[in-house]
Amino acid sequence: MDVFVLEKGFTNVMEEIVTTLVKIAMLSPDYQTFCQCKKCRNDIISLSLNGLPNHYVTTKEGRDMVFESLNTYDNRKWINKRIISAIHLVGKYPKHVK
Repeated sequence: MDVFVLEKGFTNVMEEIVTTLVKIAMLSPDYQTFCQCKKCRNDIISLSLNGLPNHYVTTKEGRDMVFESLNTYDNRKWINKRIISAIHLVGKYPKHVK
């Protein structure tokens, strides 16, 4: 059986999910007035990830299995609460240079 190894050798599946959910959230009408710069977006992602468990995997098969288990309605709702909190915190205290 051939096992597909990820390009950099490992990945955090939670990071993939959070990054995608942040992009979606920032496109919603509720958050379009928040800064959309790369620094603020990265701060939101980082702050969100700091409050969530890591889920590292080393193969595509492992990634797909973990993604499937994390990508549920209840988990997305739980993750989105942390993202929304991070959006508001970064919006209140942005660290970018204008």
